[in-house]
Formats: sequence, structure tokens, C-alpha cells
Amino acid sequence: MLEIRPTCEHCNKSLPHDSSEVMICTFECTFCKNCVENVLKHICPNCGGGFEKRPIRPKNLLEKYPTSIKTVHKPVDIETHLKRIENQ
Repeated sequence: MLEIRPTCEHCNKSLPHDSSEVMICTFECTFCKNCVENVLKHICPNCGGGFEKRPIRPKNLLEKYPTSIKTVHKPVDIETHLKRIENQ
């Protein structure tokens, strides 16, 4: 089951369970759509994989399956990330 993390790892923007602006990789690294498109260039800085839109957890399931409260805030070193992309 997905954790449904509450914030963007890069910019720390709040990403509620029903946000349509959330992207995740296969390891559930979580970023806002703006960071994925404009900063990360659609490549996860942690694993090198791509991103997909995170599904929305229905409100009626939140009590039984609560979302994560764990914030992962690791701003990406953009220069290093872009160099890594160029060398792939």
C-alpha cells in the first residue's frame, strides 16, 4: 500500500491525499508536478527512474488506511542532478 507522503521532497510543498499535483517513482519518492517537470526533468534524483501521477486515496478509506505523516525533505542539488542526467 502506498504511504501517500504529505510533502514534496524537494520544495516541501504540501501534497494532500487528494492532490492531483503529486508524482511518485517506483520507490515512492514523492515530488510535486512543478518540481518533476521544471527542476528534475522527469527523472528521479534518488533512483534515476521516471515518475507517474500518484493515485488519490478515497476520503472514505482514510480512517482505515491513513496517509503518512512522515515528511521527507531533501532538496535536490540541481547542478549535480542535471550533470547525472547528461551522462546517462
